[in-house]
Amino acid sequence: MKLKFINTAKLSVGAIVFVALTNILPGCNKYLEENDPSNLTPDNYYTIPEHAEASIAAAYSNTRFIGGGAGIFSVNWSMLEMVTGTAGTETGQNTDLNNLLGLAYNGDNVHVRNWWNGLYGVIAQTNLTLEKVPGINPMDANRKKQILGEATFLRAWAYFYLVRIFGDVPLLTKPVLSATSPDMYPGRTSKEEVYNQIVADLVSAEASGLPWRDVTGRTSLGAVKSLLAEVYLTMAGFPLNKGASHYTLAANKANEVIANGSFSLFAKYGDLHSVAQDNKGENIFQIQYLVGVSENPLQGILLPNFKDISRYGTEIGSTVPALQFYNSFEAGDKRKEDTVGFFYTSYYTEGFKLPKKNLGAPYIYKHFDSLAHGVLGKEGTGQSSLNLNQIRYAQVLLSYAEAQNEAGGGPNAAAWTALKDIRTRAGLTTPAIGTFSQASFREAIYRERWHELCYENITWFDMVRLRKAYNSTSNGFDNFVGYTLPPSGAKLANKHLLFPLPTEEMKNNPNLKPQNPDYQ
Repeated sequence: MKLKFINTAKLSVGAIVFVALTNILPGCNKYLEENDPSNLTPDNYYTIPEHAEASIAAAYSNTRFIGGGAGIFSVNWSMLEMVTGTAGTETGQNTDLNNLLGLAYNGDNVHVRNWWNGLYGVIAQTNLTLEKVPGINPMDANRKKQILGEATFLRAWAYFYLVRIFGDVPLLTKPVLSATSPDMYPGRTSKEEVYNQIVADLVSAEASGLPWRDVTGRTSLGAVKSLLAEVYLTMAGFPLNKGASHYTLAANKANEVIANGSFSLFAKYGDLHSVAQDNKGENIFQIQYLVGVSENPLQGILLPNFKDISRYGTEIGSTVPALQFYNSFEAGDKRKEDTVGFFYTSYYTEGFKLPKKNLGAPYIYKHFDSLAHGVLGKEGTGQSSLNLNQIRYAQVLLSYAEAQNEAGGGPNAAAWTALKDIRTRAGLTTPAIGTFSQASFREAIYRERWHELCYENITWFDMVRLRKAYNSTSNGFDNFVGYTLPPSGAKLANKHLLFPLPTEEMKNNPNLKPQNPDYQ
């Protein structure tokens, strides 16, 4: 049974002081000068174990900003897909979405602003949890330790997104509860310091007594170690360029997850988007959705534009595969097979009737909730509890293979097996280990990352850390700077290695200046 996380407000750095507490406490207006003893404050709220549980639940709930609305016909999730060259859109109504596709975005873009605000919302709530929960007594010591571990994981998760998207960002590790606090208008902290805090948080979470996996959707030890492997892998590349030492750290940490055996690849790709498999099997860490609490927001957004193939009345086509990328999958790759792998090119009328419609183009099946849309003979519910993946076992395998190859001067048997496992599920053969050099294995892993992890908000970060882009025509890799996005024809420039800081944040807080290079 999924854990029901309560809904909370999004926060920005400039508003943390006034709304961090309202994530879990009822608000009150001050009409009188007298102090009402029934009013709740950070000082008098955190008194019993249930308050600790409510506090961490609020932090989990804040992670749902990724699926939050970003103007008409778009959600925040789409931002990190539009700029990769693997996605396009069928709707022209959302200027901010189309500006992302055309690389014409700036700090006014609503997606950019929402990512900043949403991530700092998670940080505000986790900081409050970490500050106040230790003082709750009596409380089971083991559960308290676990909650603090969950909070440090979520804070690291949020900062990992922030530093990769924006670069130098304010590093806040304490709640800001007063307008006179020196952190009310924080300056930016260097990327390396932010990464050091991320690593420190995850190492702390490792020691917090979390179970290796948790099917309710809470943070597990497997999730902590998996994220730490990704952090080390990123630190090895651009912009920190830590190199061999951090490839070794990444390989070792990913191997801990593999060796433990708590996670395994699903036999069928359909299980990746089955509600029955939420938080199970291959799924290591997911954003939680549940009908009646908060529903999965991608279902209508990702449908073909007005093809009448679903119980959902709103069919947007907001984010769709780029045809060139779809065509780059190898012949016989199950991931390309209609309604078997990651795409579909046909579906039932109204979601459950014959005839089956040829859609004339590929669409993303990886996030398609059949229960919500409908299956042949059974009308869909129009509501989705499908979780949104953040880390899955396939990513751990590929991260291990890449890191080991870089650290070891070429692939070992375990790295080759990790690649083979991914390709075998796809129905593809893998050349013998002896046929690979370090360079050819490197490109083989890159290609699998692009194809296996597509449309999971991972590809963009791979492009930045590697400063490479997958050329779906040549099946090779081009330099990041100068690469042309197939859907739009826009060219990536050096400035696109970072997104701009939100304009409104720059106006509210002069200490954030200067803006990231080459943005106005």
